[in-house]
Amino acid sequence: MSKDDLKREIKDKAENIKGRVKEAFGALSGNKRTEAEGAAERVSGAAKEKADDVRRAVERDREETDDE
Repeated sequence: MSKDDLKREIKDKAENIKGRVKEAFGALSGNKRTEAEGAAERVSGAAKEKADDVRRAVERDREETDDE
């Protein structure tokens, strides 16, 4: 895994966590806009994390194929 890949994965995880916190804060405070923004950030971060998982799996499969 390259340094850039690691940075991207950390950024995506942070976006997911930030969205969760913002969503919870919005829910607790009754601020529907903040809650919705947090939900959007959480979903975006989670989708990017899944894309990172797929990218890693493809790279791993490619490396295994190259080794054969």
